[in-house]
Amino acid sequence: MRARLLLNGKKASQEDIREAVYKLRAEGYELEVRPTWEAGDFERLVLDAAQQKVTRIIAGGGDGTVNEIVDTFLRHNITSIELAVLPLGTANDFASACEIPTNDAYQALSLAVTGHSYLVDAASVNERYFINIATAGFGAQVTANTPVALKNFLGGGAYTLSGLVQALNFLPFQGTVKLDGKTRESNVVVGAICNGRMAGGGQLLAPEAYIDDGLLDAVSLESFMPSDMATVIEELQQKNISSGNFVYREQVKQVEWISESIMPVNLDGEPITSTQITISVLPQAVALVLPDRCPVLKNAIRATIL
Repeated sequence: MRARLLLNGKKASQEDIREAVYKLRAEGYELEVRPTWEAGDFERLVLDAAQQKVTRIIAGGGDGTVNEIVDTFLRHNITSIELAVLPLGTANDFASACEIPTNDAYQALSLAVTGHSYLVDAASVNERYFINIATAGFGAQVTANTPVALKNFLGGGAYTLSGLVQALNFLPFQGTVKLDGKTRESNVVVGAICNGRMAGGGQLLAPEAYIDDGLLDAVSLESFMPSDMATVIEELQQKNISSGNFVYREQVKQVEWISESIMPVNLDGEPITSTQITISVLPQAVALVLPDRCPVLKNAIRATIL
């Protein structure tokens, strides 16, 4: 197997990463490293790897890095490369839910070069793609507007803190939502379409989601008053697929949103905006290296890369 680490250039000088790479090479593994320098480098490096017959790419970065590489895979119909993850972000929500090591570079890289790959789902959003979670409305604004310094200082907790500060002045988005063709009017505060389970720095949005079941977990929070906060929190913490007074949960294959005002959407860290959004599941779209008995696998179908 020929593995190549595509490393966020901001992390290239981290000593633990360098030590982990050298240690694995000393153990006999062929591990190449390509750091990024500027915007667009991940796409270029993925295309280079495909042309050079690399069989496994390791995404060295945060959730946004994983998303950018998955997006490149799917836009260019790359099916000959397995994807592994070296989590180096602030939150590492996707890796954490998958139980990929997030605090030990050597353990994560060792899994990346030795682990088995499984066929997992992804999702399309208009002309973009993601593998973890798309957030919309207030949730997308929190992620986009949280200052970098605050994220770095507080880690994942910055999202929750920023959210509490901003929530009191937030106006809901009015529109029409279609879930597998079923239509209802919505005054949504925050929506999340989940392939994975976590977002926002460890917030468990879809506790029953699996990344290989051919379904997306749709979670939405409707408009509420400050006096409803206790009920909202209780409903958000429910661990089963059920709807309450303010929180709606459904498992679907496609979600459509139509509104007059622009809806902000965040795809694993990548912001987009639109008045018409269609999100569809893409079953078994990516060969992803995961721990055996990974908790977010339901079918655990091993990938075969030719």
